[in-house]
Amino acid sequence: MGSFGEGVEGGGAWAGVDQERLAEVVAEQAARSVLGVGDMAAYLDAQVDDASHREVVGPLLDGGGASGVVVRRGVVLAGWGEPGRVEMAYSATKSVLALTAGVAYDDGLLRLDEAVRESVDLPQFGGAHGRAVTWRHLLDQTSQWEGELWDKPTRVDAQSTREGTESAGGPPGEGWAYNDVRVNLAALALTVLLRRPLPEVLRERVMDPIGASGDWSWHGYENSVVEVGGRRLEVVSGGAHWGGGLWISALDMARIGQLCLRGGRWGGRQVVSGEWVGEMWTPCPVKDNYGLSWWLNDHRTVWPGASRTGRCARGNGGAHLLWVDPARELVVSSRWGAEVEKLLVGVEEAVGEVGEVGEVGEAG
Repeated sequence: MGSFGEGVEGGGAWAGVDQERLAEVVAEQAARSVLGVGDMAAYLDAQVDDASHREVVGPLLDGGGASGVVVRRGVVLAGWGEPGRVEMAYSATKSVLALTAGVAYDDGLLRLDEAVRESVDLPQFGGAHGRAVTWRHLLDQTSQWEGELWDKPTRVDAQSTREGTESAGGPPGEGWAYNDVRVNLAALALTVLLRRPLPEVLRERVMDPIGASGDWSWHGYENSVVEVGGRRLEVVSGGAHWGGGLWISALDMARIGQLCLRGGRWGGRQVVSGEWVGEMWTPCPVKDNYGLSWWLNDHRTVWPGASRTGRCARGNGGAHLLWVDPARELVVSSRWGAEVEKLLVGVEEAVGEVGEVGEVGEAG
């Protein structure tokens, strides 16, 4: 699997690493596969609580078992399973949606604290509540929008009120809920704003520049389309509660993590602005362990045993995890692995304490 770069400045990737311990950690993780993912239809059916809206409307991909990679200073130190195998990313897709929004931000099309209706003409942003929703509200999951999109109402999302932090009918920005329907609304608005399907934008502006494979894909639902300028565009989903979402390998996901760790730079090129990466990792005012669709471990409330400096994209309760720790110049990408906190703790033990951070090698 090798390196994401041409070499490492300021100290080798293996400096201070307990190689024997790292090998033990990844071998243990390889044996901790999430059960039942070989039949994704049955697995997904068990995830959705509301039987009245359990119908899958997007494509599914059967899982292949635990896989992943550990990357330090741009070098792949260890891998397990089949890290090149494409898997459904579940809600880790949300973090990639936020990265795609960064393209619009850098192009001057998206202003985080501006009402969405100022740049996008969609009926969902009519009415008193809709007119007050900003791009930040959509991306940090505080829109509190209520409605139905692609025949799925916000009220039936499996995780919508799991933490009870939203205020039903309350103003945007004052309550938080993890809700796929609202994230899908963000994907719809972003598609209209960019006037292109989001996978095209992601491929051209992010994935090709960072040397990702051509194997990944991003899917919507059978009815998730919008007309823009006389063209019918597919709108992708931000998760997989009803199928679809991002399908990507652990290796390509790790490249995304490495891009963010470097502040949006790759191979001497600023792919996404460092300012946008900073915004993604800034805590939401009403949810201090959540940024713009990224989880933040500052208070050790996401993974208590892992480093406070970690940020992550995660899906299906952590069965899909992209962990980025700038303090250790560390990226961990794990797919269909159970008990991932054990993986993170073990990798940190093997890598060692945070020391002087060296310069990450440039990618080719």
